[in-house]
Amino acid sequence: MPRPRSLTTADLASAALAVLDRAGLSALTMRAVAQELGMATMALYRYVADRDALEILMVDQILETVDSALPTDADWTVRVRILLDRARTAIGAHPAAVPLVLRYRQSSPASMCWMEAMLSALTDAGFRGDDRVIAQRSAVAFLLGFLQNEHYASIAGAGTAALASATDFPLLAETAAQARTLSADAEFDGGVEILLRGLSGHPARKR
Repeated sequence: MPRPRSLTTADLASAALAVLDRAGLSALTMRAVAQELGMATMALYRYVADRDALEILMVDQILETVDSALPTDADWTVRVRILLDRARTAIGAHPAAVPLVLRYRQSSPASMCWMEAMLSALTDAGFRGDDRVIAQRSAVAFLLGFLQNEHYASIAGAGTAALASATDFPLLAETAAQARTLSADAEFDGGVEILLRGLSGHPARKR
């Protein structure tokens, strides 16, 4: 096999994301990425130390499209909402990467920029110490949980339709029937609203 051309980290991440988007996380192997690049598997290790390093590059490429720069005079709730919306768009373009974003959120520079912007908004809201830790993790949990639901357990899916006729569980059936009328955007916006309402009423903001 001819010696491969010099690759950039963007080349590596793009190839890995192509494998992920096409075949899912279980298919993401060093061999598959090397094949995507038209090179021998061992040649890939000249660019990355291991699969973890490659996956960090993937997460970084996904999240570097998120603009974490926000007007400092905007209300903290507006900033949180914008950051969640931008991250949803970026990660939602590669839904199979959600577990990787969760795993490497503390290793990717782009992820840390997003978290710093979120923490800045929460700090301006009055959160400190343990309360800020929990508030930030709650925001991340909502975002990644929503993305999992949106792409793997959509309320527009067959499962929701089946639950709508579950006569032995009347509240579940009623809720499922209502869920079928909601769009993904409405579900996301409603979830963000509940999250912000909870954060806004937290005692930490009154200290």
